Amino acid sequence: MDRGSYIEYEGRPAVRFRRRYPHPPERLWAAVTEPGELAHWFPSAVRMEQHVGGRVEFSDDPHMEPTSGTVLVHEPPHRLAFTWAGDELHFHIEPSDDGGCTLTLINVLDAGNTAARNAAGWTVCLDELGKRLSGQPSHGPHGEFASAWRPLYESFVAAGMPSGAPLPGPSGELVDPGELGLPGGA
Repeated sequence: MDRGSYIEYEGRPAVRFRRRYPHPPERLWAAVTEPGELAHWFPSAVRMEQHVGGRVEFSDDPHMEPTSGTVLVHEPPHRLAFTWAGDELHFHIEPSDDGGCTLTLINVLDAGNTAARNAAGWTVCLDELGKRLSGQPSHGPHGEFASAWRPLYESFVAAGMPSGAPLPGPSGELVDPGELGLPGGA
């Protein structure tokens, strides 16, 4: 399991994760493309026109207004990329010799200072994806049994990942990290 790292992707700031799963690529493809599967691990509800140029609609995220994006890459069951607000999400699924596969998730960031925030969020989401794929109950990244986001964020900041972007406050509004007693604030 890859804890997550800060990289440059085509000259832009990004966070990258690699996770291995004992499932064939087709199973993981379903988990990252089908709305009923995404509901168990993705931070918002997703409706996607599954073709390059297709519309992607995001809703029901307690920390974001509904928004839409565009499918950039659609190559079942190995590559998917789409825009989400100012970010891009890239999913690369590679088969392994043992019948399983590896997922590489790259979140290309609109702003570098969102790296620690987004890395913590994707860690929570990927933990929920792992639960879903292993048959454990998964109630999504906003559920009460999801990994705790705050210690993850603090560990990414402590490791030197860029930070400082507004964070969700107690009522869902975005606030400076310092207002929440977190590192990375202005």
